[in-house]
Amino acid sequence: MAETVALDAVDLDILRLLQNDARMTYRDLAAEVGVAASTCLDRVARLRRSGVILGHQLRLDPAKLGRGLEALLLVQVRPHRRELIGPFVERIRALAETRALFHLTGPDDYLVQVAVTDTADLQRLVLDEFTSRREVARVETRLIFQQWECGPLLPPGPGG
Repeated sequence: MAETVALDAVDLDILRLLQNDARMTYRDLAAEVGVAASTCLDRVARLRRSGVILGHQLRLDPAKLGRGLEALLLVQVRPHRRELIGPFVERIRALAETRALFHLTGPDDYLVQVAVTDTADLQRLVLDEFTSRREVARVETRLIFQQWECGPLLPPGPGG
C-alpha cells in the first residue's frame, strides 16, 4: 500500500483548484491560495515528486471520434495465474478501443471499458480480442447508456 503524504491546507487548496482546472497558471493559482508564485511552483513540484500529482490528462469525446458506443466487458480469466495475466493486461491495454481496465475481486477478474463504432465493431472486438484468447473463460458485455463525471477527490474547501 502506498504511503500517504503529509499535506497542509495550502497543498489541499492547490490540489483542489488544479484538479478542477489543470491549465490554471501558477500566478493565478498562487493568488487563489494566497502564496507567492515561486512558493506555489515549489509546492506543485513537490506534489509531483512525491507522487500526489500523477499527471495531466486530455479528455476526448469518443462519440466525436467515431466511437459512440461504449460498453463494459466483465472478463473471467482461467487459470488466474501471473504468467497469463501479464500478457493479457498488456494486450488489452494496447487496444485502441480500451478506455479503462480494472483488476477485480469476485467471480470476474477484469472490468474493461471500451469505446467502439457500433454493435458490429463491439462483436468483432469481443470475438477477436477477448474470447479468442485461450486464457479468457468468459466475457459478459454491458452497454453504457450514459456516463457522468463524479466530484473531485478532495473534500470541498471552506464554504463550498
